[in-house]
Amino acid sequence: MISASTSAWPDIEAAIDNGLIAILPVGAMEQHGAHLPLDTDTVLATGIARRLAEAEGLFLLPALAYGDAWTAEGWAGTLSFSPDTLRSGMLDIGRGLQRMGVLGLVTLNGHFGNREPIALAARTLAEEGFSVLHLDYPGLEAVAAEVAESKPAGPGFYHADEIETSMMLALAPDAVRMDLAAPEYPEFPPLFGSEPLPLAAFNTSGVFGDPRPATAEKGERIISAIVGNARRLIALWRDKWEFGA
Repeated sequence: MISASTSAWPDIEAAIDNGLIAILPVGAMEQHGAHLPLDTDTVLATGIARRLAEAEGLFLLPALAYGDAWTAEGWAGTLSFSPDTLRSGMLDIGRGLQRMGVLGLVTLNGHFGNREPIALAARTLAEEGFSVLHLDYPGLEAVAAEVAESKPAGPGFYHADEIETSMMLALAPDAVRMDLAAPEYPEFPPLFGSEPLPLAAFNTSGVFGDPRPATAEKGERIISAIVGNARRLIALWRDKWEFGA
C-alpha cells in the first residue's frame, strides 16, 4: 500500500513507473443519531478502503469527507455537497490522476446519496479513457442479514442502526456512545424513493433501526465480507483492463 498521508512525491513517481491504481474513500458529513459521530460514513469508507489498499497494493487517497447528504439536513451538523459539486470533484480527481499517469481509480463509497454523482463521473471519465471502478459496500445486504439480530428499518436501509454501529465499533470504538444508542422504526411514507423527501419529515432521532445489539465482532464480520467481495470485483476489473496485480 502507498498512502498519501505518509508518502512524498518521489515515492508516488516511482510507484507510477511500476503501474499504480488509486483508491478514494467517499464519505459524508451527516447525522447518525445521538450515539455516532457526524463523520461516520467517512470513517467507515476510509477504514475499508485502507484494508483494500493494503491487500491490493493501491494508492490510498485522502477521503472526500463531504457528500450529497441533502436528505439529512434537518438535523444540526449535516453539511452537503450538491450532486453537481460532488460529480465535479470526482472528475477533477480522476483527471488529475490520469494526467499523473495512474492507471485507474477505485472509489469506495460509504454514503447512499453519493452513488449517482459518482457513477456519472465514472461514466464521463471512462469516455475520456480513464477507468473507474465504483464500489458501494458490495455484499452488505447479504452479510447484514446473516449477522443482525435486529430487523432493518427498510429493505437494504442501514443508517445508525445495528449494522453501521457494529462497523464503527470495529473501526473506531472510542467514537461510539452506546449509552445514547436508542432504536427508532419510522413509518416510511408511500412516496418514499419516488420524490425528494427530507428524512426528518418522518424521523425524529436520525436512527433507522435498532443500534443496541451492535458489537465489534459483528462489525468485523461485516467489514471482512465487504473487503472480500470488493477484492473479487477489483480482480475482475484488473483483468478486464489488463492492469495486472
